[in-house]
Amino acid sequence: MSRPPAIVLVRPQLGENIGMAARAMLNCGLDELRLVAPRDGWPNPAAQAAAAGADAVLDKVCVFDTAADAVADLQLVLATTARRRDVEKPVHGPREAARLLRDSGARTGVLFGPERSGLDNDEVGLAAGIIEAPLNPDFPSLNLAQAVFLVAWEWRMAGPPPVPPPPSELASAEAFEGFWQHLDGALDAAGYYREPKLKPTVQRNLRAMFARAGLTNQEVRTLRGVIARLAGRAGSERL
Repeated sequence: MSRPPAIVLVRPQLGENIGMAARAMLNCGLDELRLVAPRDGWPNPAAQAAAAGADAVLDKVCVFDTAADAVADLQLVLATTARRRDVEKPVHGPREAARLLRDSGARTGVLFGPERSGLDNDEVGLAAGIIEAPLNPDFPSLNLAQAVFLVAWEWRMAGPPPVPPPPSELASAEAFEGFWQHLDGALDAAGYYREPKLKPTVQRNLRAMFARAGLTNQEVRTLRGVIARLAGRAGSERL
């Protein structure tokens, strides 16, 4: 069976929601919970009470300053959010997403945004795809624990992968981030971003395009070599 995904709660506001999310995770056999900048700090007594004994999850919680830090070691990250119109990413239902996570053979994780605002565009940009449940369009709102349970349940019901997955060569989020910063800096230096108002949208779209590709470590190294060579040639021509 593939390793369960890490559940990453970004800027959660209420300890009770963290505790109920931990309970939902353990119900479904998930025990790796990561918190990003929880509003009321950590540990949180309210979370302990709401977890109803899910100590196997709470005792191993890791806290991070940013979502990028929280997913740096992961190779496949999905985000639970409404689809962003200015970023093209694959959109999966919970069942399809669970199969994708199961069969990838990668270190995986799922991002959940804060209760009121959800994930911002930069945080969604860390993910290779989006999970969107086909709920009642007139009332699609889930609380945080419900959303975690829905994803965790579908992962549990997806069953084991058909064959043991081979060792994954997918680049980690940290390696991908290094590549993206390298490319973005080179494009900026070359004057690619001509319209300042459009720059953030162009950056998000470019990043999403490469994220969809599921780059391997070797592909990241190759692309960074290409960027370095092109940047070096441009510099020599300016001289």
